[in-house]
Amino acid sequence: MSATTGTSNMQGSAALWPEDPSKVRHILSLSGGKDSAALAVYLRDRVRGMEYIFHDTGKELPDTYQYLDHLEGYLGRKIVRTTFGTTFDHLLRIKGGMLPSNHRRWCTEMMKLRPFENYVGKDFCVNYVGIRADEDRVGYISHKPNIRAVFPFREDGIRYEDVQRILQDSILGMPPYTKWGRTRSGCFFCFFQQKIEWVRLKQQYPSLYDEAKAYEKPNCINGQVFYWCSHESLAEIERPERMEEIERNWRKMQERLAKRRPGRTLAETIGGLEVCGTANQRCLMCHL
Repeated sequence: MSATTGTSNMQGSAALWPEDPSKVRHILSLSGGKDSAALAVYLRDRVRGMEYIFHDTGKELPDTYQYLDHLEGYLGRKIVRTTFGTTFDHLLRIKGGMLPSNHRRWCTEMMKLRPFENYVGKDFCVNYVGIRADEDRVGYISHKPNIRAVFPFREDGIRYEDVQRILQDSILGMPPYTKWGRTRSGCFFCFFQQKIEWVRLKQQYPSLYDEAKAYEKPNCINGQVFYWCSHESLAEIERPERMEEIERNWRKMQERLAKRRPGRTLAETIGGLEVCGTANQRCLMCHL
């Protein structure tokens, strides 16, 4: 990739694209996760005039805000934080109290993609996306003709271990929530979480766990109760015996993974730093 110009391998209509590069904005959306942070570090001195934006749902972990503050200091550029009136609670009221799920993913589209498109407006924009070379996934990428996506990590062969090295070399390190076993950024009640991550949330931030649990109530549309974890409520998950069972099952799984892949690092094996699950179980905009 030509990182200084960001013009190779772009997605979008070429017919409307201006020939004058000064009329094109370069924007990197940050999630508070490792990949988008590492991409910002990777491109800091390669792309002139880069804009950094973070769409705040109002339901982020304290760790995420802390990490973004540190990243902002390292980049030496302001990270624009936006909501555009699309906070989670506001949208939940519009949806009649119907919680999002992998079958109703309105949260990502409404709180991430649309605010980004509103921020860009009608300007021409190169959107830098932190999908790694060792990933095979797609997600909520804008298809507006004035917005083109580029994937520097994929083009340059940057993999998971490279992302770790980039962050360590920058002194930022991995996001702080990885130290207590969480694999993702985004809302603290994200329905894509593994059950072990709910257990860790309960242990680390019990008040946030209680806030997430309070959403599990009959909605205004049909009176049904939707749970963040499919058919198991957070009230059931937080029972001591259930939490112990989830911990045991998770450790057994980690042991099996370690035997299959002996080259894994200790942090990956016991710290839960890798996202478990298939590619379609991860949200592009939230968890990069």
